[in-house]
Amino acid sequence: MELTLETIKKPIAHEMETFELKFREAMRSKVSLVDKIMHYIVRRKGKQMRPMFVFLSAGVCGSVKESTYTAASLIELLHTATLVHDDVVDDSLMRRGFFSINALWKNKIAVLVGDYLLSRGLLIAVQNKEYRLLEIVSNAVREMSEGELLQMEKARKLDITEEVYFTIIRQKTASLISSCCGSGAASSGATDEQIERMLTLGSTIGLAFQIKDDLFDFEKSISTGKPSGIDIKERKLTLPVIYALNQSNSSEKRHIINLIKNENENPVKVNEVLKFVDSKKGIDYARTKMFELRDEAFSILNEFKDSTYRQSMKDLITFTTNRSY
Repeated sequence: MELTLETIKKPIAHEMETFELKFREAMRSKVSLVDKIMHYIVRRKGKQMRPMFVFLSAGVCGSVKESTYTAASLIELLHTATLVHDDVVDDSLMRRGFFSINALWKNKIAVLVGDYLLSRGLLIAVQNKEYRLLEIVSNAVREMSEGELLQMEKARKLDITEEVYFTIIRQKTASLISSCCGSGAASSGATDEQIERMLTLGSTIGLAFQIKDDLFDFEKSISTGKPSGIDIKERKLTLPVIYALNQSNSSEKRHIINLIKNENENPVKVNEVLKFVDSKKGIDYARTKMFELRDEAFSILNEFKDSTYRQSMKDLITFTTNRSY
């Protein structure tokens, strides 16, 4: 049977529906412009994998409580705030097939909307006296910001090692999924030790998730025969490229880095980089790393007692590494 988010969601389907209503309520504002933008954000929501991680983690460690809804709302509000700010920073006009907030309402409003979402998240946590949840999620936001800045710093020189790459994605992507699992566990009344294990689980899943994202570029190009090379166009060094460069002699390395730096808009040159990465087994290496991380996540999860929540969490981990979108 093919894994879909709908089947994975079954043990928490009712909780996710209730969360939808609570989340919409949390985003309301008396200012009509803000309310209009919040309505637009809710309408274009993505796959909602992050709230799923929160609710499944709570189930794995105990049970879903009122506190779990606060955790899921806090994660979604702060995550949405970072996406709105990211689109301003990247000058991005589209997000998940919809116009971004800055494309429709300009940068100034988008920045203020991001600030509004951030403050709503902080207020929900404080009003419910959920200081542990606030600590977990605030840590993730700090790490995400640091990860972005580290990537920007390294992108100028294109000197990212595999170690630096993992530091960046651990902060940029894995920290948020880590906080989903950690805050879900904390909301269920888990022990400190269990919360730490769930934070590690989320971080491991997040690393695998990001490597899968990095692989999309190459898999799409190979399957369609047309180079997409989005990361290369943006001069991002991802794991397949880093590994391929490490397998090269100095002149090959110089040539490929020069193409990424100066020819990243030329489809023929981008294709050359993609073929080079494939020939050096960079794609195979990244895929192997991703599956190693997935297996590591499974072994952490197996430390918790068997339940429908645990099985769904396993299925969600499998889905993140097998997905085609």
